[in-house]
Amino acid sequence: MTKTLLSFGHGYSARALARRLLPQGWTIYGTTRNPDKADNLRAEGVTPILWPNGDLSTAFDTATHLLISAGPDAEGDPVLNLYHDRIAAIAPRLEWAGYLSTTGVYGDHQGGWVTEDTPLTPSTRRGQMRVDAEAAWRAIPNLPLHIFRLAGIYGPGRGPFEKVRQGTARRIVKPGQVFSRIHVDDIAQVLEASIRQPNPGAAYNVCDNDPAPPQDVIGYAAGLLGLPAPPEVPFDEAGMTPMARSFYAESKRVDNTRIKQELGVSLIHPDYRSGLKALLEATGDA
Repeated sequence: MTKTLLSFGHGYSARALARRLLPQGWTIYGTTRNPDKADNLRAEGVTPILWPNGDLSTAFDTATHLLISAGPDAEGDPVLNLYHDRIAAIAPRLEWAGYLSTTGVYGDHQGGWVTEDTPLTPSTRRGQMRVDAEAAWRAIPNLPLHIFRLAGIYGPGRGPFEKVRQGTARRIVKPGQVFSRIHVDDIAQVLEASIRQPNPGAAYNVCDNDPAPPQDVIGYAAGLLGLPAPPEVPFDEAGMTPMARSFYAESKRVDNTRIKQELGVSLIHPDYRSGLKALLEATGDA
């Protein structure tokens, strides 16, 4: 039977998944707001649908799998706001549905570890909107939903090398601050592993094995380039935007045991050192 993925908000992570599925004969419909991006998706083998006014009827009629990458806003989940009833109608026949959430749902744990069973206590408005969106998707009857809580995403085009080369990178230091990360290729393999062995209702932390202070990552990237590490800047003196400061409001180490034990995933890039080396070797940049 032909597998058909309807991908809402077909962006960075979803495109990485598509690169794994398309060679296996999948049909993929991906929504985008940008006509220029639609041309790029078409060139990659994805059937683009312009959001929010494109015709989704064929995609809904044929979809066997559903992926939601579009994030919520002040009005709620944008996909459910438009298509809740249509998705509820096809839910019983779907084989798998995946919602890309964030580890921000856990809030601040002062560097402590969190698992998928840790209570959701977000400390930012963005995190609370994700908690609400997760609940809204879970509330759809018979939807074979899987929630993926993604750590900080990096990969081709999303690495620190350009800023380090340009001299604009900073090693911002907040004592005790750690972040978890994940390479986009590992996101894609986790999603594919879940598609192969569905477990509706499951939530998965998607992160690597090595939560680390952000200044260590910048310093390591500089070392790979043979450049001196940027100077350290105390967090209180960094003059960051409110959005950037909000990321530093939370510090936690995210446990990824479930993706390895339940899904059998062996990370391609188990830590940021492996991931950054691979980026540099593959492209000469990131």
